[in-house]
Amino acid sequence: MAGMDAFIDRLNPDMCVVTAAAGGERAGCLVGFASQCSIEPVRFVVWLSEANRTFRVARSADVLAVHLLTRDQRDLAELFGGQTGDRVDKFARVRWRQGYGGAVVLEDARAWFVGRITLHAGGGDHVGFVLDPVEWGERDADDEPLLRLADAGTIAPGHPVD
Repeated sequence: MAGMDAFIDRLNPDMCVVTAAAGGERAGCLVGFASQCSIEPVRFVVWLSEANRTFRVARSADVLAVHLLTRDQRDLAELFGGQTGDRVDKFARVRWRQGYGGAVVLEDARAWFVGRITLHAGGGDHVGFVLDPVEWGERDADDEPLLRLADAGTIAPGHPVD
């Protein structure tokens, strides 16, 4: 596996915060596994760890919100990546609003979209949620660089990787 580890170490994907709401619960986590997965129709997939509270809430959700952060928003990345919603109400610490379908939209994100969940796909210790974008937005910014994996590498995960 050493060769594959070296390959993966070369990647530096954009990080995003994924939020979910269902059954009166809200959850959100920092995600490094996400990508557009279809051109027509446009589809996007986010991969959530089965160990994560966000996964447990997302299983019952109709929509998810996906947020891009800039490098200077490390505090948001640390909150959603380094804390677990099992112990901390992350949403008491951020500005948010309800979006399409009851989605939780972080108001300070650089850009965001809400997607209707169309498919769940198994993928080892993560499950892919394929999203059909239905609402999106962004705030004015001067081409601030987005938060990438290398920027978030020192954030200790709120849930350990099994």
